[in-house]
Amino acid sequence: MNRVASTLCERAGVRVFVLALSLFLATSARAQDALKAEAKERLGKVEAALDGWDVPGARRELQTLEGLLPEDVEPLKYFQGRVAFEEGRYGEAIELLQAANIEDKPGSYLRLAKETRDIVKNHARAESEHFIFFYPKGKDEVLVPYALETLESIHRALADDLGHRPPGGKIRVEVVNNARELSKVSTLTYQQIQTTGTIAICKFNKLMVTSPKAVARGYDWQDTLAHEYIHLVVSQMSYNTVPIWLHEGLAKFLESRWRGKPGLAMTPSTLALLGRRVKEDKLIPFEKMHPSIAMLPTAEDAATAFAEVYYAIDYVYSTQGNKGLRDIILGLRDGKQDRKAVESATGMPFALFEKNWLAHIKKQPFPKELLPREEVVLKENAKDKDEKKKGREISFGDFAEVTEVPARKFAHLGELMRERNRIKAAAEEYAKAHRLVGDKYESVSNKYALALLELRRLDEAEQVLRGSLRVHPGSPGTNVHLGRILLFRKDYPKARQAYLEALAADPFDPEIHIALMRIHGALGETALVTRAKTASVVLTGLKPEDVDQVAREFLREDNELVGAGDLGGKDGAPAPATPTKDGGP
Repeated sequence: MNRVASTLCERAGVRVFVLALSLFLATSARAQDALKAEAKERLGKVEAALDGWDVPGARRELQTLEGLLPEDVEPLKYFQGRVAFEEGRYGEAIELLQAANIEDKPGSYLRLAKETRDIVKNHARAESEHFIFFYPKGKDEVLVPYALETLESIHRALADDLGHRPPGGKIRVEVVNNARELSKVSTLTYQQIQTTGTIAICKFNKLMVTSPKAVARGYDWQDTLAHEYIHLVVSQMSYNTVPIWLHEGLAKFLESRWRGKPGLAMTPSTLALLGRRVKEDKLIPFEKMHPSIAMLPTAEDAATAFAEVYYAIDYVYSTQGNKGLRDIILGLRDGKQDRKAVESATGMPFALFEKNWLAHIKKQPFPKELLPREEVVLKENAKDKDEKKKGREISFGDFAEVTEVPARKFAHLGELMRERNRIKAAAEEYAKAHRLVGDKYESVSNKYALALLELRRLDEAEQVLRGSLRVHPGSPGTNVHLGRILLFRKDYPKARQAYLEALAADPFDPEIHIALMRIHGALGETALVTRAKTASVVLTGLKPEDVDQVAREFLREDNELVGAGDLGGKDGAPAPATPTKDGGP
């Protein structure tokens, strides 16, 4: 080949190379653009899945993304951190969120991950088929078997009623020690929790619940676990599209399903409050319940709102059954607005629904007078107790809630007589107070019943206690006193029910577990005896053999029916034969 030909060939080769390089670079640029577009789309899907409470879906999208993007891309690290946080891998979440340069400030995911890690890092854990229960070491151990039974029961009930079972792994349930810890692991402020009495939250793919030990008189912690689980199910079913008024209505109406039928959660005191607000035309509009009922100005407003939405769902259920509830949730999932979803599920315009709902409320059997409202009172906010009281039996401060002056005077006089061991005279004074106020006040009813117990007037005492429970269902003290009567009579099934209802509000009273040892033993429920004995050892600090002795002696026929609650606790360091009441938190 001559020089000219060679030069021409070289030039042609360069042109071909340049053309090929240009084509390659153009293809690479297009590929890069396509890769960026796909990554952006998938990041959007990860975010949408997390916002829609679909953590398994977010994880699947992330796994695909991890093969497309370099490991150090900040958006990838951020969403990896989000998923790790919602799966409870807090240490890993912190590392990933820091790598994504997320600011460590209140409310950020990095701060939430750090606070949560620090609060739960030393927690003990227990598991059931569908749940992992994390709890502070110590007396909260007694919650474990009852909590897991409650959660598994509501899991089965909602699978039947709403047709949903949470996908993925086991559901995390985290118990915190107090309101301050709850504020740190959630997006609510401590002030909001204080104002509204919020005691538990469902968020971040888990349930967060305050220990009953943080509450002065306990609270309905088993119903609360069920309530928060319902929020989880509704959020997952709807892809987080259900507005707060429907969310809270569904949770409040269905929270009793773990123990029976829906619609058992409305208390007479809340019904009385709702009746007053209806009469005064001061109901809370649905739109003002957004973004959270916990953010309403007062605890009374929050209680009113809960009652309103409860009856909205009660009305749907009474006319459409579970299908109506499912249709509302799925309608919202499919993009309908809340009013359209309700219209579709009920077959009526929303204005007519509101009219019928209000008429439904007005048909309820409102108590004739406003009853003392049952509030969640944190121990840190509780008034100092009368230091002179004897166990939980005698206290002059217990009648501060009694607004009727004559009744309060008779009750105080009864307490004075009882302190001086003049039981018959005490019963007469309590009776005068009770005749004036009826079942309105737990304090009057229980003090009257205790005096009757000491006089062995058991039928009268039972009548007083059952009257009080009609107005104040679930009261732990009232149920304990009723349980003593039933156990004394050897009516073991009814005694078991009374003590279990007490446990559902105040699981840390040693008497409940000691009594259950006796009851389960009498009924041949060996495994349940072991459970009650374990709790008794934890709460009293006694040796197992000493707990057995206390249980054998508890409420024998020659023992006192009153004072049975003065059982031991770790803080009191009791002697085995004469345990004293736990005075610790």
